[in-house]
Amino acid sequence: NKGNYVVKVDGVDISPNPVISGKLATFTISASTSQAITGGKAVIEVYFFGFHIHQETHDLCEETSCPITVGNFVLSHNQVLPGFTPP
Repeated sequence: NKGNYVVKVDGVDISPNPVISGKLATFTISASTSQAITGGKAVIEVYFFGFHIHQETHDLCEETSCPITVGNFVLSHNQVLPGFTPP
């Protein structure tokens, strides 16, 4: 969603690429922040050709080390993708 957020996502790397249905995938998200973050939620939304496919919410500090200092940081998320996942 577009909005006025403290965090700016700079890029997402997915491994393996293309993903494999039913197999573990790692999402490495490069981001930056203009202010220190001590906690919050990481909302992961998946779109495929503009269609909303999936959404989940995680505790930010379980996905990366908190507190997050001003500047660049990396968030890494591992997940087994469901069988209906397109490549």
